[in-house]
Amino acid sequence: MILITPTTAQHWQAYYALRFSVLREPWDQPHGSEILADEASAIHTMAIGESEKVLGVARMHESAVRQGQVRCVAVATDQQGKGIGKLIMSYLEKVAMEKGWQEIILEARENAVPFYESIGYSIIEKSYLLFGEIQHYRMKKALPLSE
Repeated sequence: MILITPTTAQHWQAYYALRFSVLREPWDQPHGSEILADEASAIHTMAIGESEKVLGVARMHESAVRQGQVRCVAVATDQQGKGIGKLIMSYLEKVAMEKGWQEIILEARENAVPFYESIGYSIIEKSYLLFGEIQHYRMKKALPLSE
């Protein structure tokens, strides 16, 4: 498995297809709802396995001075629990530190809170309810200062 930045039309199609199938389709959301308005200014990564299969995806953008926000983390259902999410988050944290960002925030779905806690994120507050049923929690992790 390797992490890449999507660059080709084929990469982007597979990237958004995974986001849609994991984060939108189970709640009967329309195609296109997986694409956010600020995609062009975000940092994107995707985990690729054998035969170019997309295993996981995520994006991050600068949300405030020295702060990054991770959004749209999705790991293929049959690949969850295999360390793909940890690899993606570790990469995004490294990029954030290289940019001099001091913390990362995110809005975690309730079922993902234990995962984020296991990699050092803490709940700040209960936030919004997505699609009328998916409780989210704002979480934060302080990043070590780079040398």
